[in-house]
Amino acid sequence: MNPEAFSDLAASRHSVRDFRPDPVPPEVIEEILEDARQAPSWSNTRPFMLALATGEQADRLRAAYVKEFDATLPVQHKERGAMARLALSGKAPDGDYRTWAPYPADLLPHSQAVGGRLYAHMGIARKDRDARDAAARRNCEAFGAPVIGFVLVHKGLMPFAALDAGIMLQTLFLSAKAHGVDSCPLGVLATWRRPFDAEFEAPSDYRLITGFALGYASEAPVNDFRAERRPVRLVPARS
Repeated sequence: MNPEAFSDLAASRHSVRDFRPDPVPPEVIEEILEDARQAPSWSNTRPFMLALATGEQADRLRAAYVKEFDATLPVQHKERGAMARLALSGKAPDGDYRTWAPYPADLLPHSQAVGGRLYAHMGIARKDRDARDAAARRNCEAFGAPVIGFVLVHKGLMPFAALDAGIMLQTLFLSAKAHGVDSCPLGVLATWRRPFDAEFEAPSDYRLITGFALGYASEAPVNDFRAERRPVRLVPARS
């Protein structure tokens, strides 16, 4: 592969937010996983695992995650006493890592900017709460993707396990694109363990850190959106 071909592949991969229902052939999934196997890891420990759901199992997960998401809407809407009611109901997020933590002050503007641009592209007004809720809910549906994936990391090798999982996942995404398969990371799925644990039996030392979607992009206008990516920043040398 020449440098231009790799650059084109890397630039062509973007987060797809509406998928066709067409299944990804099992042999294609196997080839993508084989490529992901080539990613390096800490002392070759491979401190991560994947879980993949398709068909009826994926549909059950979609329904379960939407139910969890909807239970949190009063909290997201900042209704008085909503968090206490959620905790008492047993529906509070039970993920291994907090996904609702506030962004650091220097990073928050970048998240706000891309979110604002995405919603503007989708024609969703800032004060249209119902439309914003519906757009966020689509994350929990994996945007209709035929394959829903989950990434788990070994708690005993954190934070390096998370680094290794990220390297593996980008390798997987690039391989998927080379096979004509689109992708989207789904960090929101790590907010809850209940839906995952109802469908999979992960070893006790492994923690759910993110989800992802694989499939084929639809013609929906949302898939024309592209995030503006900042250059990789270099730490300046001391003078």
